Amino acid sequence: MEQSREIIKIAYHVLEDKKGEDIKVLDIHEVSVIADYFIIASGKNVNQVQAMAEAVEEELIKNNFKLVHKEGYHSSGWILLDFGSVVIHVFDKEVRDFYCLERLWRDAPAISVDTL
Repeated sequence: MEQSREIIKIAYHVLEDKKGEDIKVLDIHEVSVIADYFIIASGKNVNQVQAMAEAVEEELIKNNFKLVHKEGYHSSGWILLDFGSVVIHVFDKEVRDFYCLERLWRDAPAISVDTL
């Protein structure tokens, strides 16, 4: 659990630094076996989405966290970074509005990074 919290803190701050919008952390550990947490963020355009995802990936790997899987770099409207217990979703606004993960995972409470 401590590892998950450290991943969340690092990823959240990188997303903020890259001007990510509407950054949310969902605690999904009680409603899913996929992961313990989702981080969801939006960028204004394809270039920003890619820059946000690349910066998060780079910083987490630099801090010795293992990237399990990634996808979406080619389509760029939604990039997923799977760090095991934490899955990071970086969207452009239109794709995020379309998929609305927050609604799909509405049983998972949103948490504040400050409480970690």
